[in-house]
Amino acid sequence: MTPPVHSAPASLPVRVPVPPLEPVPESGPGGTDPGTGSGGGAATSGGAADLTGHLDDLHGALHEVRAHLDRLERWGAHLASVLLGGGRLLAAGNGGSAAHAQHLTSELVGRFVVDRRPLSALALHSESSAVTAIVNDYGADALFARQVEAHGRPGDVLVALSTSGRSPNVLAAVEAAHRSGLVAWALTGPGPNPLAERADDAVVVAARSTATVQEVHQVLVHLLCVALERCLPVEVPLVAAGAVLEDAR
Repeated sequence: MTPPVHSAPASLPVRVPVPPLEPVPESGPGGTDPGTGSGGGAATSGGAADLTGHLDDLHGALHEVRAHLDRLERWGAHLASVLLGGGRLLAAGNGGSAAHAQHLTSELVGRFVVDRRPLSALALHSESSAVTAIVNDYGADALFARQVEAHGRPGDVLVALSTSGRSPNVLAAVEAAHRSGLVAWALTGPGPNPLAERADDAVVVAARSTATVQEVHQVLVHLLCVALERCLPVEVPLVAAGAVLEDAR
């Protein structure tokens, strides 16, 4: 009789010990001064100081947004008129700006703060079959422009987002919007830049880093939603939505 064959036991996972993380020295009053070299100043400069610097940049950029609140109020009122009249919002951007574009349209189709009727809004990167077909047949620069021509109607609104203000497919979308009779608004990074110049109106974020521009764009998306919902006829009081914009002032 052939003896039974026993499979070799499965090898056990090897656990590699992980050294404990060293605490990062605090900077500021009562902490370590990174400029003196005491207490690991180099580690502080590459860690906590970088985080503080990022927050400082964001704080400064957000402070400058206050200069655009009247513009956002006008955008909200105009957009409310367009959407209540059966019009549509189109939004376009690449990468992180695509995420902001889709965030904006989701707040309109769904809701931001108050219950109200759904509003027509499309993020032009989100339909994967159309996106890949257009890029394959016409090239990346036509990605948004062809959809603007397909979905946009005279009087509709295009919101174009680009941290550089130089994305060729976003610029092409604005040109297509003008040909089709749409109003084109832009959220961009530091100016001057081609997108801000070609759009009908723009909010330019003068921040040093792309990350900060993106963070401010997210705030601008929410402020536009606040301004829009304040102009919509709803049964639920708009106290909550109004308070956001008033606090920003």
